[in-house]
Amino acid sequence: MPAPNLIYIFADQLRYASLSCHGDRLAKTPNIDRFAARSAELCNAVSGHPVCAPYRASLLTGKYTTSTGMVINEIRMNPNHRCFAHVLGEAGYETAYIGKWHMYANQLGNHYDPKNSFIPKGEDRLGFDGFFAAYNFHHEYYGAPAYYHLDTPDKIYCTQYEPDEQTDMAISKLRELNQSEKPFALFLSIGTPHDPWIPENVPGKYLEMFKDAEFKLPENYLPENDPHADGWARLSDRERSNLTEWMRVYYAMVANLDDNIGRLMNAIEEMGLDKNSVVVFTSDHGELFGAHGRRAKNIFYEEAVRIPFFLRFAGHVPNGTYTAPMNTVDIMPTLLRLLDLPVPEEVEGQDLSAYLCGGGSGPHPEGSLMMCTGPTAKFEDGNEWRAWRSERFTYATFLSDGSEYLFDNLEDPYQMRNLIDDPAYAGTAGELKAKMHAEMQRIGDDFRPCSWYEQNWVEDRKIVRTATLGCVAK
Repeated sequence: MPAPNLIYIFADQLRYASLSCHGDRLAKTPNIDRFAARSAELCNAVSGHPVCAPYRASLLTGKYTTSTGMVINEIRMNPNHRCFAHVLGEAGYETAYIGKWHMYANQLGNHYDPKNSFIPKGEDRLGFDGFFAAYNFHHEYYGAPAYYHLDTPDKIYCTQYEPDEQTDMAISKLRELNQSEKPFALFLSIGTPHDPWIPENVPGKYLEMFKDAEFKLPENYLPENDPHADGWARLSDRERSNLTEWMRVYYAMVANLDDNIGRLMNAIEEMGLDKNSVVVFTSDHGELFGAHGRRAKNIFYEEAVRIPFFLRFAGHVPNGTYTAPMNTVDIMPTLLRLLDLPVPEEVEGQDLSAYLCGGGSGPHPEGSLMMCTGPTAKFEDGNEWRAWRSERFTYATFLSDGSEYLFDNLEDPYQMRNLIDDPAYAGTAGELKAKMHAEMQRIGDDFRPCSWYEQNWVEDRKIVRTATLGCVAK
């Protein structure tokens, strides 16, 4: 039997709850639902740091943010890690990456300048030495901002809606890779359903699907801003008045995403790749839409951290629902072991491959350490938190004021009742807190303020030092 392939597809800002297979009656996701029904679903998968660049750094290194140094967006990744694609390449895999990268720019803003958007060949591609059709960051999917680079700074403009073009490109590349005798790994990073949620940013036929839908504010909506929110998470009065219309565009984007996932999965099956490939569909984090008085992500609430995670590996991983917690740092070691490849010693996540291949019987994590090390893209103090999520509970605390939270996610799925001062839950809170601190100690996380990283690990918005790498060449 030839070595299995890997096809890893991840959306941007798609939350767990916004799929029809998870009970959302407004969502139109029949293709994702179909894939989910034929997959292993890790229903307690979370984004360990629910922001774009920190997630991607953890995905490709198997390390927490406090070890990658990718503490906010719009800083440049230190390339001196042993990453996912390095292991794949050394094992003889062809690698391909399509879509948003978000680990190269070292400037806040100025996203469309090639000095920020073009990731040059070499170490900054973190081992992706094969086909690389990417850009660092943008979220406009039509017109001049919708472009990618290959191996030069020249922009290649999309001739259609960007997610459609990315899917076409992925299908074409899969056909090419399927002709080779070498195994391959293709990563597809689709930019939707990330904002801006304006009608001009999604094809009209998908908006038409929701023209009569009645969108309502979340059940846990709060009319005042969360005092712990950064500038990206706070809502103005005008933005609050637009929330339900934002949702309309968001759901239209998800419907388009679903069509593209359907096209991609059909192509995978037509090529026979589903018979010997690990195929994953997931997301980097979610979105709040006013829940808990916040928008965006970067918080421990379920709307931000809980993500869909569907994995199919025919003949190896039984279909069904798996309840063990899974964190971003666990993805790399789990997938490498499913491919029968070695896991680098410095990886901090846990391998769930035996648990999955055993149909839910085998070693697995007790919970997931989640974190925020600063505002979305600025070096400012005051927003940092740590959290521990088990199958049932979430415990969290903020660095700035020491406030603590405990939620029973089964009895209180909207996390509206903070149980931290309830004597009946004192033991639960203590146990979760102890497990969180034990994991923090294991990885050397001292719960630093954001400014500490700017002062000690970052120069010119480039990560030049981390706990695991020490000083490196600048």
